[in-house]
Amino acid sequence: MKKREKILKIAIDSPAAAGAGTLAKQLAKSFNLLYVDTGKLYRLAAYYRLKYPKKFNLSFLKKKISRLNINDLQKKELISDEVGTEASIISKNINVRNIVHNIQIKAAYNPPSNYSGSCLDGRDITYNIIPDADFKFFITANLKVRALRRFKELKKLNTNITYSKVLKSIKNRDYSDFNRKVAPLKKTKDSILINTSNLTKRACFLKIKKLIDNKLKNNGNL
Repeated sequence: MKKREKILKIAIDSPAAAGAGTLAKQLAKSFNLLYVDTGKLYRLAAYYRLKYPKKFNLSFLKKKISRLNINDLQKKELISDEVGTEASIISKNINVRNIVHNIQIKAAYNPPSNYSGSCLDGRDITYNIIPDADFKFFITANLKVRALRRFKELKKLNTNITYSKVLKSIKNRDYSDFNRKVAPLKKTKDSILINTSNLTKRACFLKIKKLIDNKLKNNGNL
């Protein structure tokens, strides 16, 4: 695959509901980068598996993913607790990971020419997808804070959802993400740790933007 040269690449890893998605979107907009929520790719695969149980197989998924439109990742159905749980399971499948991996690599290293680079967030971006990223961040937050954030998000879609159920789901997701054998969630030594528990979305964005701006200024841009 052809890789574009001299582009800005930002890699972000985080556990569920830490605020990485919102942050990545803001950074992508600020620096004119292609944004890809890689977790949504697995959620999309999980959504297909749940929606088309009889048709779903690797060929079906590959065909669907090959026709992917970034707008497909904005489906409201993808943030449901059921899809999230299924995504955590399906992401352990090495064949599924290979399909999604190719999409991620292409987005990271060969974004459309109208973008100045790429910004991807997920679980293994800093060491598996973009190991040579210009900037690496590990975004986290207190478990209960993350559960409350996800609860408020899901409450808009499902009035029957409870905080205790979401908290349990987040705990299970964390265990699965940190302990899976294939590409587990972990903080690399060269990733900057950002805890968003007591930060507003705006404050978190400005903190990271300042770090990026300072490095770009000192290096004379990339």
